[in-house]
Amino acid sequence: MAKILTFKKATARDRNRGKTLCSSNFHRWQVVTEKRFDVKHGRLVTVLRCTRCGKERLELL
Repeated sequence: MAKILTFKKATARDRNRGKTLCSSNFHRWQVVTEKRFDVKHGRLVTVLRCTRCGKERLELL
C-alpha cells in the first residue's frame, strides 16, 4: 500500500508574505552581481533587484 500524505491549504498569510510590503513601496533591494556595473550615457549604473517581488531599479552613481 502507498503511504498517504495529507496536504494543508496555504493560508492567506503564507500566500501574501512580503507582497504587502512591496505594494506599499517598502522593497528589499539587493545589488545584482551578474550585471554589477553598466555604463550608460557615460555614467556608472548599478542594478538593484527586490528580493521579494523581483522588481528592478537603476541607481546612477
